Amino acid sequence: MHSGVLSSGLQRGAVAFVQVLGLAVWFSMSAVVPSLQGDWAISAAEAVWLTGSVQVGFVAGAITSTALNLADRIRPHLLLAASATLAAACTVALALWIHGMAGAVPLRFLTGMCLAGVYPVGMKLMASWAGRSGRGLALGILIGALTLGSTLPHLISGLGSLPWRDVLLTASGLGLLAGLVALTMVRPGPHLAASAPSHNPRYAIMMFRERGPRLVNLGYFGHMWELYALWTWIPTFLLTSSAAPQLPGSVGIFVFIAMGIAGVAGCLLGGWCADRFGRSPAAVTALIISGLCCLISPLAFDSGPAFLVVFCLIWGASVIADSGVFSTSLSETADPRYVGTALTAQTAIGFALTVISIQLVPLIADWVSWRYAFLLLAPGPLIGALAMRAFGTQAEALSPETGSQRHP
Repeated sequence: MHSGVLSSGLQRGAVAFVQVLGLAVWFSMSAVVPSLQGDWAISAAEAVWLTGSVQVGFVAGAITSTALNLADRIRPHLLLAASATLAAACTVALALWIHGMAGAVPLRFLTGMCLAGVYPVGMKLMASWAGRSGRGLALGILIGALTLGSTLPHLISGLGSLPWRDVLLTASGLGLLAGLVALTMVRPGPHLAASAPSHNPRYAIMMFRERGPRLVNLGYFGHMWELYALWTWIPTFLLTSSAAPQLPGSVGIFVFIAMGIAGVAGCLLGGWCADRFGRSPAAVTALIISGLCCLISPLAFDSGPAFLVVFCLIWGASVIADSGVFSTSLSETADPRYVGTALTAQTAIGFALTVISIQLVPLIADWVSWRYAFLLLAPGPLIGALAMRAFGTQAEALSPETGSQRHP
Protein backbone atom coordinates (compact mmCIF):
# COMPACT_ATOMS: atom_id res chain seq x y z
CA MET A 1 0.00 0.00 0.00
CA HIS A 2 2.75 2.38 0.99
CA SER A 3 4.78 1.64 -2.17
CA GLY A 4 1.71 2.30 -4.31
CA VAL A 5 1.21 5.72 -2.71
CA LEU A 6 4.90 6.50 -3.17
CA SER A 7 4.77 5.45 -6.80
CA SER A 8 1.71 7.62 -7.36
CA GLY A 9 3.42 10.63 -5.78
CA LEU A 10 6.57 10.14 -7.85
CA GLN A 11 4.58 9.81 -11.05
CA ARG A 12 2.61 12.98 -10.35
CA GLY A 13 5.87 14.77 -9.70
CA ALA A 14 7.38 13.46 -12.93
CA VAL A 15 4.37 14.52 -15.01
CA ALA A 16 4.44 18.00 -13.42
CA PHE A 17 8.21 18.23 -13.99
CA VAL A 18 7.74 17.45 -17.68
CA GLN A 19 5.10 20.19 -17.94
CA VAL A 20 7.38 22.80 -16.34
CA LEU A 21 10.27 22.03 -18.68
CA GLY A 22 8.28 21.21 -21.82
CA LEU A 23 6.22 24.38 -21.79
CA ALA A 24 9.22 26.69 -21.35
CA VAL A 25 9.26 27.16 -25.13
CA TRP A 26 5.67 28.50 -25.22
CA PHE A 27 6.38 32.15 -24.28
CA SER A 28 10.08 32.04 -25.11
CA MET A 29 9.62 34.50 -28.00
CA SER A 30 7.28 36.78 -26.06
CA ALA A 31 9.97 37.19 -23.39
CA VAL A 32 12.50 38.50 -25.93
CA VAL A 33 10.23 40.71 -28.05
CA PRO A 34 12.04 43.99 -27.13
CA SER A 35 15.33 42.61 -28.46
CA LEU A 36 13.66 41.16 -31.55
CA GLN A 37 11.97 44.43 -32.43
CA GLY A 38 15.41 46.02 -32.61
CA ASP A 39 17.16 43.18 -34.43
CA TRP A 40 14.40 42.44 -36.95
CA ALA A 41 12.86 45.95 -37.18
CA ILE A 42 9.33 44.66 -36.55
CA SER A 43 6.34 46.51 -35.15
CA ALA A 44 4.26 45.54 -32.13
CA ALA A 45 1.48 44.42 -34.48
CA GLU A 46 3.89 42.02 -36.20
CA ALA A 47 5.44 40.86 -32.92
CA VAL A 48 2.07 39.71 -31.60
CA TRP A 49 2.16 36.85 -34.10
CA LEU A 50 5.16 35.38 -32.34
CA THR A 51 2.66 34.35 -29.66
CA GLY A 52 -0.46 34.25 -31.82
CA SER A 53 1.05 31.71 -34.22
CA VAL A 54 1.76 29.37 -31.29
CA GLN A 55 -1.88 29.60 -30.23
CA VAL A 56 -3.08 28.89 -33.77
CA GLY A 57 -0.64 25.99 -34.05
CA PHE A 58 -1.85 24.60 -30.75
CA VAL A 59 -5.43 24.71 -32.01
CA ALA A 60 -4.44 22.97 -35.25
CA GLY A 61 -2.54 20.31 -33.33
CA ALA A 62 -5.39 19.79 -30.88
CA ILE A 63 -7.93 19.46 -33.70
CA THR A 64 -5.70 16.94 -35.46
CA SER A 65 -5.23 14.98 -32.25
CA THR A 66 -8.98 15.08 -31.59
CA ALA A 67 -9.89 13.96 -35.11
CA LEU A 68 -7.50 11.00 -34.86
CA ASN A 69 -8.18 10.29 -31.15
CA LEU A 70 -4.40 10.32 -30.67
CA ALA A 71 -4.61 10.98 -26.94
CA ASP A 72 -6.71 7.84 -26.52
CA ARG A 73 -5.01 5.55 -29.05
CA ILE A 74 -1.27 6.12 -28.49
CA ARG A 75 0.42 5.33 -25.18
CA PRO A 76 0.24 8.76 -23.55
CA HIS A 77 3.76 8.93 -22.15
CA LEU A 78 5.19 8.21 -25.62
CA LEU A 79 3.02 10.91 -27.20
CA LEU A 80 4.09 13.31 -24.44
CA ALA A 81 7.80 12.55 -24.93
CA ALA A 82 7.67 12.94 -28.72
CA SER A 83 5.67 16.16 -28.55
CA ALA A 84 7.96 17.86 -26.00
CA THR A 85 11.04 16.88 -28.01
CA LEU A 86 9.65 18.16 -31.31
CA ALA A 87 8.52 21.47 -29.74
CA ALA A 88 12.02 21.98 -28.38
CA ALA A 89 13.58 21.09 -31.75
CA CYS A 90 11.47 23.75 -33.50
CA THR A 91 12.71 26.34 -31.02
CA VAL A 92 16.33 25.26 -31.51
CA ALA A 93 15.92 25.69 -35.26
CA LEU A 94 14.50 29.18 -34.78
CA ALA A 95 17.34 30.21 -32.47
CA LEU A 96 20.09 28.93 -34.76
CA TRP A 97 18.92 29.63 -38.28
CA ILE A 98 16.03 32.12 -38.46
CA HIS A 99 16.57 35.84 -39.09
CA GLY A 100 13.08 37.25 -39.62
CA MET A 101 9.35 36.85 -39.27
CA ALA A 102 8.99 34.84 -42.49
CA GLY A 103 10.79 31.90 -40.91
CA ALA A 104 9.81 32.51 -37.29
CA VAL A 105 6.03 32.40 -37.67
CA PRO A 106 5.88 28.95 -39.36
CA LEU A 107 8.24 27.48 -36.75
CA ARG A 108 6.20 28.99 -33.94
CA PHE A 109 3.09 27.48 -35.52
CA LEU A 110 4.77 24.05 -35.55
CA THR A 111 5.84 24.57 -31.94
CA GLY A 112 2.21 25.15 -31.00
CA MET A 113 1.12 22.01 -32.85
CA CYS A 114 3.64 19.97 -30.87
CA LEU A 115 2.58 21.53 -27.56
CA ALA A 116 -0.93 20.17 -28.19
CA GLY A 117 0.63 16.80 -27.35
CA VAL A 118 2.18 18.08 -24.12
CA TYR A 119 -0.52 19.92 -22.17
CA PRO A 120 -3.72 17.88 -22.81
CA VAL A 121 -1.84 14.58 -22.65
CA GLY A 122 -0.24 15.68 -19.40
CA MET A 123 -3.73 16.31 -18.02
CA LYS A 124 -4.80 12.79 -18.93
CA LEU A 125 -1.69 11.27 -17.34
CA MET A 126 -2.10 13.29 -14.15
CA ALA A 127 -5.76 12.28 -13.92
CA SER A 128 -4.72 8.64 -14.36
CA TRP A 129 -2.74 8.86 -11.11
CA ALA A 130 -5.52 10.48 -9.07
CA GLY A 131 -8.78 9.11 -7.74
CA ARG A 132 -11.92 11.21 -7.80
CA SER A 133 -11.44 12.62 -4.29
CA GLY A 134 -7.96 14.02 -5.00
CA ARG A 135 -8.18 14.79 -8.70
CA GLY A 136 -8.81 18.52 -8.24
CA LEU A 137 -5.54 19.03 -6.40
CA ALA A 138 -3.67 16.72 -8.80
CA LEU A 139 -4.75 18.72 -11.84
CA GLY A 140 -4.13 21.92 -9.91
CA ILE A 141 -0.53 20.77 -9.56
CA LEU A 142 -0.38 20.11 -13.29
CA ILE A 143 -1.75 23.55 -14.20
CA GLY A 144 0.66 25.08 -11.70
CA ALA A 145 3.47 23.35 -13.56
CA LEU A 146 2.14 24.71 -16.85
CA THR A 147 2.04 28.21 -15.35
CA LEU A 148 5.59 27.99 -14.04
CA GLY A 149 6.89 26.60 -17.32
CA SER A 150 5.11 29.23 -19.40
CA THR A 151 6.65 32.06 -17.38
CA LEU A 152 10.18 30.57 -17.15
CA PRO A 153 11.43 32.52 -20.21
CA HIS A 154 10.64 35.79 -18.39
CA LEU A 155 12.89 34.64 -15.55
CA ILE A 156 15.64 33.53 -17.93
CA SER A 157 15.62 36.86 -19.78
CA GLY A 158 15.22 38.91 -16.60
CA LEU A 159 18.17 37.42 -14.70
CA GLY A 160 20.78 38.87 -17.00
CA SER A 161 21.54 40.34 -20.38
CA LEU A 162 21.44 37.10 -22.36
CA PRO A 163 21.09 37.53 -26.13
CA TRP A 164 17.63 36.51 -27.27
CA ARG A 165 18.94 33.48 -29.14
CA ASP A 166 20.55 32.18 -25.94
CA VAL A 167 17.23 32.59 -24.12
CA LEU A 168 15.56 30.43 -26.77
CA LEU A 169 18.32 27.82 -26.62
CA THR A 170 18.04 27.64 -22.84
CA ALA A 171 14.27 27.11 -23.08
CA SER A 172 14.85 24.49 -25.78
CA GLY A 173 17.29 22.61 -23.59
CA LEU A 174 14.66 22.41 -20.89
CA GLY A 175 12.16 21.09 -23.45
CA LEU A 176 14.54 18.36 -24.61
CA LEU A 177 15.07 17.30 -21.01
CA ALA A 178 11.28 17.14 -20.63
CA GLY A 179 11.07 14.67 -23.51
CA LEU A 180 13.74 12.47 -21.95
CA VAL A 181 12.01 12.44 -18.55
CA ALA A 182 8.65 11.63 -20.16
CA LEU A 183 10.17 8.73 -22.08
CA THR A 184 12.13 7.18 -19.23
CA MET A 185 10.09 7.95 -16.10
CA VAL A 186 6.44 8.75 -16.85
CA ARG A 187 3.90 5.94 -17.12
CA PRO A 188 0.05 5.82 -17.17
CA GLY A 189 -1.66 5.30 -13.82
CA PRO A 190 -4.31 2.85 -12.62
CA HIS A 191 -7.18 5.29 -13.18
CA LEU A 192 -6.54 5.48 -16.92
CA ALA A 193 -9.57 4.26 -18.85
CA ALA A 194 -9.11 1.64 -21.53
CA SER A 195 -8.07 2.88 -24.95
CA ALA A 196 -10.81 4.19 -27.17
CA PRO A 197 -12.55 1.17 -28.73
CA SER A 198 -12.91 2.78 -32.12
CA HIS A 199 -12.07 5.89 -34.08
CA ASN A 200 -14.70 8.39 -32.93
CA PRO A 201 -13.79 12.03 -33.66
CA ARG A 202 -17.49 12.90 -33.35
CA TYR A 203 -17.24 12.69 -29.57
CA ALA A 204 -15.65 16.18 -29.58
CA ILE A 205 -19.06 17.43 -30.77
CA MET A 206 -21.24 14.87 -29.06
CA MET A 207 -20.12 15.91 -25.59
CA PHE A 208 -21.79 19.31 -26.07
CA ARG A 209 -25.18 17.55 -26.16
CA GLU A 210 -24.77 16.74 -22.46
CA ARG A 211 -25.49 19.60 -20.08
CA GLY A 212 -22.61 18.89 -17.67
CA PRO A 213 -19.77 18.91 -20.22
CA ARG A 214 -21.42 21.82 -22.06
CA LEU A 215 -21.47 24.04 -18.95
CA VAL A 216 -17.92 23.08 -17.97
CA ASN A 217 -16.69 23.93 -21.45
CA LEU A 218 -18.48 27.27 -21.44
CA GLY A 219 -16.87 28.11 -18.12
CA TYR A 220 -13.48 27.16 -19.53
CA PHE A 221 -13.96 29.28 -22.64
CA GLY A 222 -14.71 32.35 -20.51
CA HIS A 223 -11.60 31.63 -18.45
CA MET A 224 -9.43 31.31 -21.58
CA TRP A 225 -10.72 34.59 -23.04
CA GLU A 226 -8.92 36.29 -20.17
CA LEU A 227 -5.92 34.09 -19.33
CA TYR A 228 -3.55 34.14 -22.29
CA ALA A 229 -4.26 37.73 -23.24
CA LEU A 230 -3.27 38.71 -19.71
CA TRP A 231 -0.13 36.56 -19.79
CA THR A 232 0.85 37.96 -23.19
CA TRP A 233 0.30 41.65 -22.46
CA ILE A 234 0.93 42.08 -18.73
CA PRO A 235 4.61 43.00 -19.38
CA THR A 236 3.56 45.83 -21.70
CA PHE A 237 0.83 46.94 -19.26
CA LEU A 238 3.44 47.14 -16.49
CA LEU A 239 6.11 48.84 -18.61
CA THR A 240 3.71 51.64 -19.56
CA SER A 241 2.38 52.14 -16.01
CA SER A 242 3.61 55.02 -13.90
CA ALA A 243 4.95 52.62 -11.25
CA ALA A 244 7.14 50.62 -13.66
CA PRO A 245 10.50 52.05 -12.48
CA GLN A 246 9.65 51.20 -8.86
CA LEU A 247 8.65 47.54 -9.33
CA PRO A 248 10.85 44.99 -7.50
CA GLY A 249 13.51 43.74 -9.91
CA SER A 250 13.11 43.91 -13.67
CA VAL A 251 9.69 43.65 -15.28
CA GLY A 252 10.63 40.17 -16.52
CA ILE A 253 11.41 38.92 -13.01
CA PHE A 254 8.28 40.56 -11.59
CA VAL A 255 6.10 38.94 -14.27
CA PHE A 256 7.62 35.56 -13.35
CA ILE A 257 6.80 36.18 -9.69
CA ALA A 258 3.30 37.61 -10.21
CA MET A 259 2.09 35.29 -12.97
CA GLY A 260 4.36 32.29 -12.33
CA ILE A 261 4.98 31.89 -8.60
CA ALA A 262 1.66 33.42 -7.53
CA GLY A 263 -0.02 31.42 -10.30
CA VAL A 264 1.35 28.15 -8.89
CA ALA A 265 0.02 29.09 -5.45
CA GLY A 266 -3.36 29.87 -7.01
CA CYS A 267 -3.46 26.52 -8.82
CA LEU A 268 -2.71 24.57 -5.66
CA LEU A 269 -5.28 26.51 -3.65
CA GLY A 270 -7.87 26.17 -6.42
CA GLY A 271 -7.31 22.42 -6.68
CA TRP A 272 -7.54 21.94 -2.92
CA CYS A 273 -10.73 24.02 -2.72
CA ALA A 274 -12.23 22.03 -5.62
CA ASP A 275 -11.72 18.81 -3.65
CA ARG A 276 -12.78 20.29 -0.32
CA PHE A 277 -15.74 22.52 -1.27
CA GLY A 278 -16.73 21.29 -4.72
CA ARG A 279 -15.83 22.07 -8.33
CA SER A 280 -18.38 24.84 -8.88
CA PRO A 281 -17.65 27.00 -5.80
CA ALA A 282 -13.90 26.87 -6.45
CA ALA A 283 -14.25 27.91 -10.09
CA VAL A 284 -16.87 30.60 -9.46
CA THR A 285 -14.78 32.23 -6.71
CA ALA A 286 -11.65 32.37 -8.87
CA LEU A 287 -13.59 33.72 -11.87
CA ILE A 288 -15.22 36.47 -9.81
CA ILE A 289 -11.88 37.58 -8.34
CA SER A 290 -10.09 37.64 -11.71
CA GLY A 291 -13.08 39.39 -13.32
CA LEU A 292 -12.93 42.09 -10.64
CA CYS A 293 -9.21 42.46 -11.37
CA CYS A 294 -10.09 43.16 -15.02
CA LEU A 295 -12.45 45.91 -13.88
CA ILE A 296 -10.01 47.37 -11.34
CA SER A 297 -7.03 47.32 -13.74
CA PRO A 298 -7.44 51.01 -14.79
CA LEU A 299 -7.12 52.05 -11.12
CA ALA A 300 -4.10 49.80 -10.57
CA PHE A 301 -2.40 51.20 -13.69
CA ASP A 302 -1.95 54.64 -12.11
CA SER A 303 -1.58 53.49 -8.51
CA GLY A 304 1.58 53.39 -6.45
CA PRO A 305 3.99 50.45 -6.73
CA ALA A 306 2.80 48.76 -3.52
CA PHE A 307 -0.81 48.56 -4.68
CA LEU A 308 0.22 47.45 -8.18
CA VAL A 309 2.41 44.66 -6.80
CA VAL A 310 -0.36 43.29 -4.55
CA PHE A 311 -2.90 43.67 -7.35
CA CYS A 312 -0.76 41.69 -9.83
CA LEU A 313 -0.09 38.94 -7.29
CA ILE A 314 -3.83 38.52 -6.67
CA TRP A 315 -4.61 38.60 -10.38
CA GLY A 316 -1.81 36.18 -11.22
CA ALA A 317 -3.10 33.71 -8.63
CA SER A 318 -6.82 33.99 -9.40
CA VAL A 319 -6.62 34.01 -13.21
CA ILE A 320 -5.22 30.46 -13.28
CA ALA A 321 -6.64 29.03 -10.03
CA ASP A 322 -9.72 27.63 -11.77
CA SER A 323 -7.99 26.11 -14.80
CA GLY A 324 -7.46 22.71 -13.21
CA VAL A 325 -11.06 22.73 -11.98
CA PHE A 326 -12.37 22.76 -15.55
CA SER A 327 -10.11 19.89 -16.56
CA THR A 328 -11.12 17.92 -13.47
CA SER A 329 -14.82 18.53 -14.04
CA LEU A 330 -14.66 17.50 -17.69
CA SER A 331 -12.66 14.37 -16.90
CA GLU A 332 -15.46 13.39 -14.47
CA THR A 333 -18.44 14.17 -16.72
CA ALA A 334 -17.19 13.08 -20.16
CA ASP A 335 -17.37 9.51 -21.48
CA PRO A 336 -14.40 7.82 -19.72
CA ARG A 337 -13.39 6.08 -22.95
CA TYR A 338 -12.80 9.47 -24.61
CA VAL A 339 -11.46 11.64 -21.80
CA GLY A 340 -8.32 12.47 -23.78
CA THR A 341 -10.38 13.47 -26.81
CA ALA A 342 -12.72 15.58 -24.65
CA LEU A 343 -9.85 17.42 -22.93
CA THR A 344 -8.06 18.01 -26.23
CA ALA A 345 -11.23 19.36 -27.88
CA GLN A 346 -11.85 21.62 -24.90
CA THR A 347 -8.37 23.08 -25.11
CA ALA A 348 -8.56 23.42 -28.91
CA ILE A 349 -11.63 25.65 -28.76
CA GLY A 350 -10.35 27.53 -25.72
CA PHE A 351 -7.04 28.34 -27.37
CA ALA A 352 -8.80 29.44 -30.54
CA LEU A 353 -10.51 32.08 -28.42
CA THR A 354 -7.15 33.22 -27.06
CA VAL A 355 -6.01 34.11 -30.57
CA ILE A 356 -8.87 36.63 -30.76
CA SER A 357 -8.40 38.20 -27.33
CA ILE A 358 -4.60 38.41 -27.73
CA GLN A 359 -5.08 40.30 -31.00
CA LEU A 360 -7.79 42.62 -29.67
CA VAL A 361 -6.05 43.85 -26.50
CA PRO A 362 -3.34 45.92 -28.27
CA LEU A 363 -5.94 47.30 -30.67
CA ILE A 364 -8.00 48.49 -27.71
CA ALA A 365 -4.83 49.89 -26.14
CA ASP A 366 -4.12 51.93 -29.28
CA TRP A 367 -7.63 53.31 -29.07
CA VAL A 368 -8.08 54.04 -25.35
CA SER A 369 -4.52 53.50 -23.94
CA TRP A 370 -3.10 50.57 -22.00
CA ARG A 371 -4.79 51.83 -18.84
CA TYR A 372 -8.17 50.59 -20.07
CA ALA A 373 -7.09 47.76 -22.37
CA PHE A 374 -7.81 44.89 -19.97
CA LEU A 375 -11.44 45.91 -19.53
CA LEU A 376 -11.98 43.93 -22.73
CA LEU A 377 -11.26 40.73 -20.81
CA ALA A 378 -13.94 41.16 -18.12
CA PRO A 379 -16.84 39.47 -20.00
CA GLY A 380 -14.90 36.17 -20.12
CA PRO A 381 -14.78 35.44 -16.38
CA LEU A 382 -18.33 36.80 -15.97
CA ILE A 383 -19.74 34.32 -18.50
CA GLY A 384 -17.57 31.57 -17.05
CA ALA A 385 -18.84 32.24 -13.51
CA LEU A 386 -22.48 32.07 -14.64
CA ALA A 387 -21.86 28.76 -16.45
CA MET A 388 -20.09 27.17 -13.49
CA ARG A 389 -22.78 28.36 -11.10
CA ALA A 390 -25.33 26.55 -13.29
CA PHE A 391 -23.04 23.50 -13.31
CA GLY A 392 -23.02 23.55 -9.51
CA THR A 393 -26.80 23.79 -9.39
CA GLN A 394 -27.04 20.70 -11.59
CA ALA A 395 -24.52 18.88 -9.40
CA GLU A 396 -26.56 19.64 -6.29
CA ALA A 397 -29.69 18.31 -7.96
CA LEU A 398 -27.94 15.11 -9.05
CA SER A 399 -25.99 14.41 -5.85
CA PRO A 400 -27.71 16.03 -2.87
CA GLU A 401 -26.29 13.46 -0.50
CA THR A 402 -22.62 14.06 -1.22
CA GLY A 403 -22.18 17.17 0.91
CA SER A 404 -19.20 19.26 -0.11
CA GLN A 405 -18.20 16.79 -2.84
CA ARG A 406 -21.02 17.77 -5.18
CA HIS A 407 -20.20 17.24 -8.78
CA PRO A 408 -21.88 15.14 -11.48
